Amino acid sequence: MPVFAIIKSALYNFYMVEILQKDNPRLRGQAKAVPIKDIGTKKIVQIIADMKNAMYAEKDGIAIAAPQIGVPLQIFVVSGRLFYLNKEDRGENPEKEKEYRTRDMVFINPMITKHSRKKKTEIEGCLSVRWLYGKTLRYTQVTLRAHDEHGTLIERGASGLLAQIFQHETDHLHGILFTDHAKDIEEMHPDVHVK
Repeated sequence: MPVFAIIKSALYNFYMVEILQKDNPRLRGQAKAVPIKDIGTKKIVQIIADMKNAMYAEKDGIAIAAPQIGVPLQIFVVSGRLFYLNKEDRGENPEKEKEYRTRDMVFINPMITKHSRKKKTEIEGCLSVRWLYGKTLRYTQVTLRAHDEHGTLIERGASGLLAQIFQHETDHLHGILFTDHAKDIEEMHPDVHVK
């Protein structure tokens, strides 16, 4: 590995933002709304970049909320990885990783404004509750209103996995972890023999 790459990697790891784990009390606070005038400022842009870097450092990361990196603000990011469900597309290809990031969705001050009557039980996990998975009951469809990273007010409907993610990440902004309401929680570590 070239010296420059080693130094770059070391610096990246040195400044890597930590994802807080379930026992950290900062995960239990109520996140504050981001003032609209602050959207697009260096501070908010940096927080979003830190969130994305923390999320992409985990191979299975598809969403993250600001409280998960210790920032009590109402922001969450959904990874562009979500749109690449084929395992072949999810390799460690730097070009694919750039493409994922261009499709990331940022939601600031999100609020679920509508939801279906129907609910469904799905398996859920979390980057802040590593290797624990449980069955959660979530609405099958939701509508979310938020500002994007440019300050534009957006409204987005979702079903399936994206609806589940919207609800999971919104819970984080209210100090709720999926394990607070999940059933049949099991610990499942990744297979250490898989490369």
